[in-house]
Amino acid sequence: MNSNDKKRRFFTIIKVISIILITSAIGLESWNAYALITNSNMPSGLNVVFGIERFAIAVHFVEGVIAAYKAPSRKKQPIKYGTYTFFVGTVGLLELFEK
Repeated sequence: MNSNDKKRRFFTIIKVISIILITSAIGLESWNAYALITNSNMPSGLNVVFGIERFAIAVHFVEGVIAAYKAPSRKKQPIKYGTYTFFVGTVGLLELFEK
């Protein structure tokens, strides 16, 4: 197995984990919004988790905006590639700038 295959396999693992975690973060944030609307209480033990997931979503959002901005120069559709990069994170940017 050469280094290119290892890199591609590693990127695939990172993408799958990232998609699962970002989708979970969006679900957690939706749960929080629902709790605020219905005046329910969230478990206080989740405060650290909320901080981490909000930071992750913010970073992924910035990466998605950068990817959408740079996508046309790489002959990619901005909205599509920005959304893809939002979910997979830095790997999407690396793939965009690799070519």
